Amino acid sequence: MSKPKGVLAIQILAMPADTNAHGDIFGGWLVSHMDMAAGIEARRRARSRAVTVAIESLVFIKPVYIGDTVCCYADLVKVGRTSMQFKIEVWTLALLASEPKKVAEGLFTFVAIDEHGRPHPVERGPTMDK
Repeated sequence: MSKPKGVLAIQILAMPADTNAHGDIFGGWLVSHMDMAAGIEARRRARSRAVTVAIESLVFIKPVYIGDTVCCYADLVKVGRTSMQFKIEVWTLALLASEPKKVAEGLFTFVAIDEHGRPHPVERGPTMDK
């Protein structure tokens, strides 16, 4: 069985208010949590504000259902001068399931910004990593 890569950045319960017209969890809800997970890790890594500049890939693998525990894992894959790229994996655990399942993944790029909203360098040393 495969396991999530990265650190657990967000864990939340999928609720009825989060559904689409067909009763599954709305994809936009899931994307917003993926972006938030990446943002939390980008801010921690940059030690400053960080903003989303791109979602370079996004794949929905399986549906998410009401009552699933939704877990977003963030894995830092690249650090540029002012940018950071994270692979976000979403795994769910149903109440009676014995194993989690991977339901989505995406590649999110953030830029570190200063108090004036301008990009600033991100430290690249090993002491700044997880």
